[in-house]
Amino acid sequence: MNAINRATGSIMDVVLTPFEILGPELTLILVSGIFGILALLIFKRISWQAGIKGTKDKIKGHMIAIRLYQDDLVVVGQSVLKVLARNAQYLTLNFAPILPLMIPFVLVVSQLVVRYAFDPVPVVEVVDGQMPREKNTVEVVFKRGLAESIRDLEIEFPPGIVPASRLVRNAREGRAFQHFVATESVRGEIRLLIGGTEVGSKEIVAGDQRTRKMQPERVAGFWSSWLWPAEPTFGADSPVQSVQFHYPDRNLGFLPGGPLGILVTFFVASIVFGVLILKPLNIQI
Repeated sequence: MNAINRATGSIMDVVLTPFEILGPELTLILVSGIFGILALLIFKRISWQAGIKGTKDKIKGHMIAIRLYQDDLVVVGQSVLKVLARNAQYLTLNFAPILPLMIPFVLVVSQLVVRYAFDPVPVVEVVDGQMPREKNTVEVVFKRGLAESIRDLEIEFPPGIVPASRLVRNAREGRAFQHFVATESVRGEIRLLIGGTEVGSKEIVAGDQRTRKMQPERVAGFWSSWLWPAEPTFGADSPVQSVQFHYPDRNLGFLPGGPLGILVTFFVASIVFGVLILKPLNIQI
């Protein structure tokens, strides 16, 4: 999955670069719309267009029969059953081709999320050693069967990231937590150590340091890696299942921010652009 994410990321770099001069808001809308158009063109190629059109026509015919023979309960009953059967057929004809389109859908949306959903960890000022009330928390989760080894875990923060509490370990659940604050702009790695040996790491970006891709969580699972493609998954030899902390949602102006905002923007823009080309391209859906 790491290879697929790297390849998708490289493709998205090429695709997004010409649009980014327009700003993130218009980039998101245009790229989402273009994906919606491409998805419909693929749908047209892999779906049974004649079957979809014929099924819709038959549904219309049965609906007309219900209207014309509304006083004949037998005809109405038969027509209602036929409408239900044709609706099931119609949904099948549409749903089956949509399933393979879910793969590029998830790959593209996750790439947009790690690029546009988050801002770096904000920098705070520590006065006379007094930590601010607002802190961030890094959470480390170990894999099943290796939970107790978290007793020996140590977390090493990069310069500019200061621990704001002691490391709390829960060996029963295989989890560890520690508060931290960013005191200066930095792009570095949170290192996870057991007995002085690194068993995993997580990139962190703070202040005015910005990378093209940021994600608040690094994972080990195959399915989770579909959602968080900016960093490679933890290897099979690492005890780490996930490391996460909080990145604030990015302000996208008139668009909603955060992962959910990206998903909504992508969904709405792709549908709107798709609807606009249905008739010109004679696509049955």
